Amino acid sequence: MWITAKAPSLAELEQMAHEMFARLPDEFRALCEDVVIRVDDFPTDDVLDDLGAQSEFDLLGLFQGIGLPQRTSQDVAPMPNMIWLYRRPILDYWAEHDDSLGDIVRHVLVHEIGHHFGLSDDDMEAIEARAEG
Repeated sequence: MWITAKAPSLAELEQMAHEMFARLPDEFRALCEDVVIRVDDFPTDDVLDDLGAQSEFDLLGLFQGIGLPQRTSQDVAPMPNMIWLYRRPILDYWAEHDDSLGDIVRHVLVHEIGHHFGLSDDDMEAIEARAEG
């Protein structure tokens, strides 16, 4: 089995992210209509510099945009909020831990969407637990 196994491509990991998103609670997904999910191999150098990351493997995902709690009626046609998942750091994390790849993708996705909502870690854990079932 492992002789022919390959790491998922960007497109395959993005498909997995959308499948994990579809398993999240309906009321949670309904509030995410404007969130775009994207996958790239690594964060950009600008992102790494802005966050003070020491390595391109330090960041599994990123929320970019204006979270719901920070939005105002004065916002001028903002860019869509985006969730970035970084394939190579996720695969590296997967190789070093016992979690399934799907569980890791779901965890990163929920955590980054949590930034969109301004949720606490406890709130995100509860949403993730509901998605497991």
